[in-house]
Amino acid sequence: MIRSFFSLIWLYRLSSPKFFYRISGRVIPWLFLASITLLAVGLFWGLLIAPPDARQGHSFRIIYIHVPASFLALAGYYFMAAAGAVGLVWRTKMSFWFMKSAASIGAAMTFIALFSGAIWGRPSWGTYWVWDARVTSMLILLFLYLGVMAMIRAFDNSELGQKNGAILALIGTVNVPIIYKSVDWWHTLHQPATLKVMAESSIHIDMLQPLVVMIAGFYLFYALTICLFLRAEILYHEQGTSWVKELCARRPKGRG
Repeated sequence: MIRSFFSLIWLYRLSSPKFFYRISGRVIPWLFLASITLLAVGLFWGLLIAPPDARQGHSFRIIYIHVPASFLALAGYYFMAAAGAVGLVWRTKMSFWFMKSAASIGAAMTFIALFSGAIWGRPSWGTYWVWDARVTSMLILLFLYLGVMAMIRAFDNSELGQKNGAILALIGTVNVPIIYKSVDWWHTLHQPATLKVMAESSIHIDMLQPLVVMIAGFYLFYALTICLFLRAEILYHEQGTSWVKELCARRPKGRG
């Protein structure tokens, strides 16, 4: 009970732009160092040390980009929708700014997942693109991300745009379970999930270990970019406040 109480207080404090800006400034260097380290180790391990696949040879190595990007494309949509829901219920501006930031990053991750999947599909399927259930539902996810981004900017009244963007984000959550289960519900070209949480993974341990490192690196990189995007949003929206003016006044002016 006491732990939950202090957690709520911490979340409440994070909803303050000034508090988040100050805390994120301390966290960002550590997130940068940790994410870059994990990504470098994971890439070196996966691309140069992990053994080639028995059937796909070295072409399988794109999994170390494709799978982490796909994971974050899906998880990031839930993060975005949850932030939108919080904004609709409690009307916290930080929640809407988080939703806007998550939409941009999620769209980028979805594009990376689709692009890397197309490259992987050429040696595996003989073509870059098929209207496979998993691929098609991922394309819909990209359109949903872009739709939320467009909805936020579609109104002169920013608050109205944020509310409509949040509603669209919540409606779009229906697509995420479809993506997860598409390879189980339909007979598709896309292979079934090899990395599983509730069951034994079918990927070999020598290939799994660098993949887990890459997934962790992607998640930390996601947290890093969210912090950077949010700080930019805070400075933009809070530029008229006294604390931002004081912050800018303390910074050394450039020459020229």
